[in-house]
Amino acid sequence: MTIQPMIRILVVDDEPAIRRALRAPLLELGFQVTEASRGEEALQMLRAATCDVVLLDINMPGIGGIETLRRIRAVAPRLPVLMLTVRDGEEEKVEALELGADDYVTKPFSTRELIARIRTAVRRVRAPARPEDAPIVIGEIRLEPVKRNVTRRGEPVHLTRKEFDILHCLMSRAGRVVTYARLLTAVWGADCREEVEYLRTFVRQLRKKIEDDPSNPIYLLTDVYVGYRFADAQMFQEETADDAAEATEEQKSN
Repeated sequence: MTIQPMIRILVVDDEPAIRRALRAPLLELGFQVTEASRGEEALQMLRAATCDVVLLDINMPGIGGIETLRRIRAVAPRLPVLMLTVRDGEEEKVEALELGADDYVTKPFSTRELIARIRTAVRRVRAPARPEDAPIVIGEIRLEPVKRNVTRRGEPVHLTRKEFDILHCLMSRAGRVVTYARLLTAVWGADCREEVEYLRTFVRQLRKKIEDDPSNPIYLLTDVYVGYRFADAQMFQEETADDAAEATEEQKSN
């Protein structure tokens, strides 16, 4: 399906095989693809032309992915940047997210997952700004920042102050991973950036209150060794649309 309006992607990776593997499915889906093999080349291309999202390899010769990200953020703070990382590179993932990366995808990656992350990042930037005090609705969860109320399927969910603050921080950044350190700082302050086990205890309690199956959450998701993310609202909208389409087909067949 062609994406409208067309999304312009800059793929930055020193491995030609990775660039080739990305190019075909992206072009097939209607994306416009430009490629660079090093960070220095990518920065030159960004000065010469605009793009909508950057896929940036974290491990490259030359200035490398982290420094390239730092320089991109200095001139384009809102440009979506997704890092392509290796499976065991948790420290680099956290560093990239703290520097302003929008998300990351781990090699070897699923093309479907990558496309979903690209769409989420671009949609977030293109969406009109949401007032900070506006209610947030994702799936069956509704959070009202001003009243500090949370409901699930219309029923009140009784949260402690900290549980509410954690949920608000994650839901206001739905679809994006929030690192442990950033979440701890937002809720408890900078002195608690290292208290990850403390945070996990609160998250376990929060899952018991908002998830049907806390051991298999669909809302409050873990990015192992990195942080937490709240499910993207668009995912639930697409599931609802798929369910409605399936129900219509069933009625026709009956």
